[in-house]
Parts: sequence; C-alpha cells; structure tokens
Amino acid sequence: MGTVRNILFLMCDQLRADYVSCNGHPTLHTPHIDALATRGVNFTRAYCQSPVCGPSRMSFYTGRYMFCHGATWNNVPLSVGEWTMGDYLRPLGLRTVLVGKTHMRADDAGMARLQIDPVSPLGVLVSQCGFEPYERDDGLHPDQSADPNLAYNRYLRARGYVSDNPWHDFANSVEGPNGEVLSGWSMRHAHLPARVAEADSETASMTNRAMEYMREAGARPWCLYLGYIKPHWPYIAPSPYRDMYGAQHVVPARRHADERDQPHPVVAAFMQHEESRSFQRDDVRHHVIPA
Repeated sequence: MGTVRNILFLMCDQLRADYVSCNGHPTLHTPHIDALATRGVNFTRAYCQSPVCGPSRMSFYTGRYMFCHGATWNNVPLSVGEWTMGDYLRPLGLRTVLVGKTHMRADDAGMARLQIDPVSPLGVLVSQCGFEPYERDDGLHPDQSADPNLAYNRYLRARGYVSDNPWHDFANSVEGPNGEVLSGWSMRHAHLPARVAEADSETASMTNRAMEYMREAGARPWCLYLGYIKPHWPYIAPSPYRDMYGAQHVVPARRHADERDQPHPVVAAFMQHEESRSFQRDDVRHHVIPA
C-alpha cells in the first residue's frame, strides 16, 4: 500500500468488446489482449458512454457521463474546468503522458477567459486533457489540410515513403492492379493490403514511441495513455495481417425488424448515414470486416 505504480492505459479506437477471443469471438485470435485479461480483470458489463469518438474519450478521461462533461460531439471542447484522470494522477507523483490518438479539442475560449497561455506548461496540459503530448497523432483525413510535419509523416519519409502526406498515400492506401494508389477511405479497397510495411504502420510506430518514452522515463512513475487509431476507418491493414481472415470468419449480424419500428429520432438519423446503410449489406460486411 502507498507504492506508486506505473499505469499503461491502452485504447483501441472502435474495437468491439466481442471482437477479442477472450470474450468469445469464435474465429479472431487476440492472444496478447487475452493475456492481459487473464492476468487482470475483464469487465464484461462495462458500457461505452457514446457511439462517437470524442465524447466517448472524454467520458473515459473524466469518469463522467456525456451530458455532465459537456463534450457532446467530435470537436466540442471539454470545459477547462473539467478534471481528467491526468489531473488526478499528477498530484500523486505520476507524470501523465500521451502517445497517439486523443481526438479532443481544447477549450480555447475558457483558457482565454482565465488567461491561461496555451503554450505554457499548464496550458499544454489543459489543452491535452491533462496529458503531456509526447507524440499526439489523431490521424489525417486526405480531404483536410494535412500537417506535413506530423511526426509520423516525418518518420515515414525517413523510411523511404516519400509524398506530401505519406500517412494517407502509404499507411492508409493500397495499390491497384496497374500500380495505381487507391485510397483506404473507400471501403471497396479493404481487401487489399496497405502500401506500408507492418513494421512502419501506425500501430507499430505508436507502440515504438510508447516504449521509447518508457526507456526515457527512468525511475519517475508515469501514466502513459497510448491511443491506437486502428481498427477505426480507413479499414486498411498491412500484410501479413490482411491475409489472416476472410468472409468465412465474419459472424452474422444479429438483426430484427422491430429495430426499425418507430426508432428514436437520433437512431433514425444514424440509420440514414452512408456508413450505416453500407454495413446493413452483408456483401459489404463480408468485404470489410476481415480487414
């Protein structure tokens, strides 16, 4: 009792609880996650607080319901007054550090009102949900302005993947039959492997950066939040993983006509999203889910 221990907080974006083998998936093999569950506690009745990335993460960080912390949608800021796990852990002597995806927006208006300089040590922590950004990487959408100096982009160029946005052109694109570059944002390409080697993929790179921090940290206790982008869309996986599963490994969807009978207006709206309509088709599920 009283000994401060290091905390490694792993988050995989969009990984369903029933898509790991320790929770009963009949064909997927997740031996490392299973090993963690065997040595620890597997909360089989824990419920995600939001189906949307940003609000869900803010609930994980704060331990509060979405309607309490107020960050109700992607890019809706978490109030400067909300305490996160980082804020609670630092007074206990832990250095709180972020590697990978966090998908949050800082409360710039609240910081300005309180005259908190965003580049000051306190301002950086408030701007990053209470964590020091050792290497933040929320991913890049090809249709948005890509930061050419993103650390992962610089890493890929140094490894020989040369383009203005190698994150998209290599890590999340595939090669067509005539050598053409095809975007992983189109789900029709999910059956092809990424144009990046597994060792240079987002997941491997972020893992390496986390281990680099652990080596640098020395004896000082830490809480390291390691946020993986995958298996979030774009649904692209590098070889050899892309070839491990096929349509025969996809578990049938559990559907009932009553789900569509007088749905809540929010649910009804989500049903009309393009991705919702796509995944209602079994041919799409059998094509994409193996990736």
